[in-house]
Amino acid sequence: MAGVFFELERVSYSYLGKIPALCAVDLAIAGGSKVAIIGANGTGKSTLLTMLDALIFPDKGIIRAFGRELKESLLDEPGFAREFRKKVGFVFQNSDIQLFCPTVKEDIIFGPLQLGAPADKINERLDELADILKITHLLERSPHQLSIGEKKKVAIASVLAINPEVLLLDEPTAGLDPQTARDIVDILLAENENGKTIVTATHDLHNVGEIADTVHVFGADKKIIRSAASQEVLSDQGFLEAHNLVHLHRHKHEDKVHIHPHRHLEHHQE
Repeated sequence: MAGVFFELERVSYSYLGKIPALCAVDLAIAGGSKVAIIGANGTGKSTLLTMLDALIFPDKGIIRAFGRELKESLLDEPGFAREFRKKVGFVFQNSDIQLFCPTVKEDIIFGPLQLGAPADKINERLDELADILKITHLLERSPHQLSIGEKKKVAIASVLAINPEVLLLDEPTAGLDPQTARDIVDILLAENENGKTIVTATHDLHNVGEIADTVHVFGADKKIIRSAASQEVLSDQGFLEAHNLVHLHRHKHEDKVHIHPHRHLEHHQE
């Protein structure tokens, strides 16, 4: 581990000053760790990632990043802003928000170009990522001509291109077919093996045991209600049911209807 990268103390945030999104959150994320933020829809997961990426700031409480209190005024310092954007990459849940260039290639190299990376290094990284993500054949296509899964891969490539120390991912496997989801999970695991910090927000428990060693669970009151090892949380069926992380699945077998708990799996077809 490389020490604590992010630390939140009693952090609260509300939209428009009246819609609570985070309430008195305490959290520490260590360098090199794999962390999952789980909870039902609307519990504050995406808001937390947005704050870790310094796109919003607390109404109350303190957030520190790499040892400094993260305030809007700090991002006005060109030196800090540049280093922060090199260190932290955010993959949004909706890839259409992230992809805006005429071609896939231009989207992937946009970040490194803005950060002043050498052209030869940019092209080398582009070829490497296109190969790993199996998107070489898409490089000259418009992002808006791609499938959901292809867009997600391009969005991830555009973040990995800057080689950040921290990857923030909002529902990275949502809506994807099993093979694409598997590819993305494998990429995240490889990045963590290379020392990257992986923070994933999701309500899909399917891959949490792989992509996270530690899980922080958000409840309906927008607070962290439990922090524990991933397997400890995933094995607590009663806890998962109580906090809407599993639902009752109904199926018919030999003219009888059976009802049993079923975890939120993005790939499951009812």
